[in-house]
Amino acid sequence: MKQNLSAPAAQPKLVDSEKITINLGFVDLGQVDLMVAEGFYGNRTDFIRTAIRNQLATHAQAVQQVVARKMLVLGLQHFSLDDLRALQAARQTLQIRVLGLVTIAADVTPELALATIDSLEVLGALQASPAVKAALASRRR
Repeated sequence: MKQNLSAPAAQPKLVDSEKITINLGFVDLGQVDLMVAEGFYGNRTDFIRTAIRNQLATHAQAVQQVVARKMLVLGLQHFSLDDLRALQAARQTLQIRVLGLVTIAADVTPELALATIDSLEVLGALQASPAVKAALASRRR
């Protein structure tokens, strides 16, 4: 007798970074390439990440003050279908304010998102289905 063994359903991969594009002047780009060629950095991306981290470290105190003043959650916030259904049952809504990443589960419907998310401010990235993103577009700050 043959058994039909199927692999467990693959979980969607959580993306841990956001791709950005920047424009640099030719002289600046040449200097970056020189630093890479001389072995100071492995590649252009390493140089740019290091430069960004150095600037963020320089301004860390100011960032912390703004986070506190604006009452932002720092890091990752995930909202599951169960989380939002519980809010809906309790007749409550969310005012989401995050510096980092907000994820809304793929099985959350646009209707449920609209019923439970009053406002959405994300400084960073929002990962949600295209339909949920579209539904919440007017509530994003």
